[in-house]
Parts: sequence; structure tokens; C-alpha cells
Amino acid sequence: MASESRYDETIAAWKRDPEAFWAEAARGIDWDRPWDQVFDPALGPYGQWFAGGMLNTCFNAVDRHVRDGRGEQAALIWDSPMAGRVESWTYTQLRDRVAKVAGALRALGVRQGDRVVIYLPMVPEAAISMLACARIGAVHSVVFGGFAAAELAKRIEDAEPVVVISASWGLEPGRVIRYKPLLDAAIGFSAHKPRACLILQRPQAEAALTPGRDHDFAAAEAAAAPADPVSVPATDPLYILYTSGTTGKPKGVVRDCGGHAVALHNSMRMVYGVGAGDVYWAASDVGWVVGHSYIVYAPLLAGCTTILYEGKPVGTPDPGAFWRVCAQHGVKLLFTAPTALRAIKQQDPEARHLAGHDMSKLEALYLAGERCDPPTAIWAAETLRLPVVDHWWQTETGWAITAGFRGLGLFPPKPGAGGRPSPGYDVQALDEAGHVLPRGQSGNLAVRLPLPPGCAPTLWRNAEGYVAAYLADYPGWYRTGDAGVVDAEGDVSVMGRTDDIINVAGHRLSTGAMEEVLAGHAAVAECAVVGVQDALKGHVPLGLVVLKAGANQDEATICRELVALVRERIGPVAAFKDARVVQRLPKTRSGKILRASIRRIADGEPAAPPPTIDDPAILDEIGAVLGRSRPA
Repeated sequence: MASESRYDETIAAWKRDPEAFWAEAARGIDWDRPWDQVFDPALGPYGQWFAGGMLNTCFNAVDRHVRDGRGEQAALIWDSPMAGRVESWTYTQLRDRVAKVAGALRALGVRQGDRVVIYLPMVPEAAISMLACARIGAVHSVVFGGFAAAELAKRIEDAEPVVVISASWGLEPGRVIRYKPLLDAAIGFSAHKPRACLILQRPQAEAALTPGRDHDFAAAEAAAAPADPVSVPATDPLYILYTSGTTGKPKGVVRDCGGHAVALHNSMRMVYGVGAGDVYWAASDVGWVVGHSYIVYAPLLAGCTTILYEGKPVGTPDPGAFWRVCAQHGVKLLFTAPTALRAIKQQDPEARHLAGHDMSKLEALYLAGERCDPPTAIWAAETLRLPVVDHWWQTETGWAITAGFRGLGLFPPKPGAGGRPSPGYDVQALDEAGHVLPRGQSGNLAVRLPLPPGCAPTLWRNAEGYVAAYLADYPGWYRTGDAGVVDAEGDVSVMGRTDDIINVAGHRLSTGAMEEVLAGHAAVAECAVVGVQDALKGHVPLGLVVLKAGANQDEATICRELVALVRERIGPVAAFKDARVVQRLPKTRSGKILRASIRRIADGEPAAPPPTIDDPAILDEIGAVLGRSRPA
């Protein structure tokens, strides 16, 4: 590990004077009016940053780079193996398109503070529409493309958009998703009706437009007068991003304008070690927080070239897809989910598809979205001969809680750890009573208030729900909902959600630790461990594994070896006696394994497909392997 001096100095500076630290970071942003207070504790559930300041996020992400002489630098590259196209826009070209789309929204009656729902596939118009909303002070709410109509309706009803932006269709390997019928159904379900819809007609299949409500995206953009950036208060919302709630009603996570711009701009240098002119690729989707933060806003705020990829890690066309994109576009830093690496490793464990791709410009691989098991991180590091950094953050925080810091010399973290806390995050493990546990003891990971800039200050029109969800359990702390440990050196290891800690005969055990053991078997590509109800022990662990392509041992032998491995590495106390081989695991479209759904099936409980699931048929496959029919 490199010298820690700059990290230590940075953390010390933040602890010494948090407001001075963030005021200095804010110098990287252009302000129309300086703030009255760096932090105002009287605003919202725990306070807000840069109260009284005025700025425009779109100007900071696009226009100022043109002003500063980088107008001819590539800003956005769209790479779509699904559509068979690669296109790019310079900062000048991006500014001009964003200004025209902002003008089109204005012509449809969108004003400062109004909401716009964006329901698009991974096309450049998704990023352009987000920036166009920011340009005129409208609040965008991106809904993951292809979400079911009922789930889209909930978001339309809660956000009450003036306009919805959608497309005729989206592409997935082997299938076309027709967005317009889903949108029409969602509007029919919703009590709130948008004033207008902008529909992007993709060339392969156009959709019928509803007269009086629907408008052709391209025609509206062409006819519009360009809109100038509107200065808005730093504490105003930039966007709403819905995440699943425990009540069935989605939670609208709010991101404010000023703290968001400061935190994301600062993170590009500090966490990722990239800056103006570098090519940065977050292989995610604009429907998730990673896409908001690190496909659209952070790279553009830093003057990078960002890549928007419409494809998959495997199957478009092969497990070398990521390596092709990195080589073709000269990617300096790749950010993806561990699931993507496991999929590549499963289909190409010897990395034969890496051959022939010039990866010389790639300097590091960052992982987030779920905990990365050490075997996968080590495989990636050895395959790419690059540092692999597993860092930890959430939709609610918007940027890394813990990380390895390329820009500060603390890099990379230990395999299996999420790194050390970013400035602004005092991370501790708490016991059930909210007391700080000694280093090395596992507990409920929490962040001492106030949260730093960039974190959600509230939920959309639901401050009470924000307090109940995140602040009430441990007064003075933000409850992350993750379980883990802070070790003697200060590195944080996240073992899973707190409901993934199971009680086996009175022993609190981490299913994440068991998954780490299973993933270390030479034949295992990916795995999931859940706690199944047991009348004697409370819970017993169940392991499901997907084997690597070409694994030549019989399944029964592999399962016996997995049981023996857990017994050896964790001990008999784990009571791990049941491992099953499955062809695939149920996942969200962003790649997170749906462990709660597996657990419900194993317990014989109703397991309706969640709206985020990639393929509902997998749940029936899991039920068949477990000998359980899946109750509706």
C-alpha cells in the first residue's frame, strides 16, 4: 500500500475544521452567489450545506468547460453494441444539445422546481435530458428503463411530473422492451397525469403518439429555442431517485444542488485520481445512483470524457465486451459492479477474451454496488495486473462512504475491505443499543451526524419518513442498514445488510463471510448464502452456487467440498450443511443478488417478483432446486 500521508493529512484537516474543509472543496465549483453558511444545522432533519449559495449544476458540468477552452474535447461517448453504434459529443456539442432540449421542456411548460420523470434506455438522450432539467432548475426523477408499469405509476404519482420523457423501445439481449405501452399503462394507473410526454422514436421501431399529449423528442428539440442556465439555491433539489421502501411505497431520495456538485467534483480527484481530459467509465445504468453520480454528473463536473454504454458485460457479444470498450476509448478508470466481474469470470475464467485488447491506458478498477468477495477481486487484479478497489456507498449517500484514495496515496484497500472513510464520514460499528463497539468487533455500521455534502438531506415530501428510516434507531447517527467491522487500522469491511446477519443457535453469523468461503472454491463463479428458518437453531445457512463454465467435477462432490470448506474456515458453529448448484441467481437489473427473495422461497413464504428483478422466471427455477413451489 502506498504512503498514507496525504490521506491522513486530509482526514486531519476535515476533523480539525469541517466547514473550512468543505468551503475549500467548494472552490472547485463556479458559484453565482456565495453561501451565507457552509452548514446550516436548522435546515431539514439534520441540516444542509451551502445555505444561501446560488449556482447551476448544468453550467458547472458543461458550459464552463467550453468557456475555459475545452469545448472541442470529447464530453460524452455513447457505445451501444445493442444498437451497433458508437457516437460522441464534444463539450460544445453537448452544451448545444442540452440547451435545445431544455428549451423544448420550457416550451412544454416546465418551470423552475417542476418535476420531470425520465424513463429511457441507455441512450445519450437520457444524460442530455437530466442535464437539460438541471439547466432550467427543474427536478428530474429517472426511472430505470423497462420498469413495470405499476412501479412507474407509483413514481409518477409521487413526483407529480409536468412532463415525462420516454422512448419507443429499449433493447436487451434477445428481446425488445416496448416502453411506450408501459408508459401509457402507468399514466392510466396514476392519479397524477403529466401535461405532456416527449417520446424518443428509436429508428428500429416507432411508437404511436397520443394526440394532444405526446410529442416527438427529435422534432421538439429541433424546434426549440436554446435555454440559458438558471441560477438556483444550493439547497434546492437537483433530482429525486426512488429506492424500494419496506412499506411497498418507494422512497424518493432527494439530492440537493450545492452539496452534490461540491462532493462529486471533489471525489473525482480525491477518490479516483482522475481529472479534466481523462476518460472515465462507470459501467452502470442512469436509472441507478451510480449512473447519476458517475456516468453523468461527476465526470462532467471534473471535465472528463464519460462513457455511456448500452450493453452487458457478457453476451454483447462475448465476455470481452468490457475490455473492448476500455481499449477502444482509452479508458483510464473503470467502475463497475462485482456481479459484472463474476459474470465475466464465470464465462471466461482464463480471460482468453482479454487477449488482443490494448489495456495500457487503464490504471485501476473500482467496484461497488455490493460487497466483492476477495477471490473475485484477486482474480480481477491478477487478470488485469491492476489495482482493484472495492468501495462502499449507497443511494442515500451519492458517493463513497469508504474507499481507496488514488488521489491521496492510500490505494488500494485490502481485498474484502471497502477501504477507509472518506472525509466527512465518521464510520463506527454500533451495538444494538447504539454504543460504539471496539475496533475489530462486528456491528451495525453507522455514520455520525451531520452527513457530508452530497448525501441526501431528506426524502421527497417525507421528512418524517427520512427520520424514521435512517436517524431514529441511533440518535445522532445515520443508520446505514449494513453490518460490518472497522478493524484496528481503520479499514471498514461490509459483510452485508443487517438482515443478512443470521442467528444460528444464539451465534450471530455473517452470511457474507460464508459467501466469501464458497467463492474461494475453484469451481464456483458466484454464490449466495441465506438464513433459512429452523425450529431448533433459529436459522441455518443455505448456500446456492453457480459453477464456472467448464467445471468438470460432479455437483455432489462440489457441494460436499463446500460444506467442508465452511466447516474448516468458519467452524462447526456455522451449521452449514446445505449447498445447492443452480444455473443462475435471481438479480436486479443492476446486478444485485435478491437474497431476500431466495430466503422467502426457502422458507415457503410468498415471493412475488420484485419490480427490480431481471428475469422473474429465475424464482421458479430456484423453487424447483429447493423443492419448493413458489407461493404467489
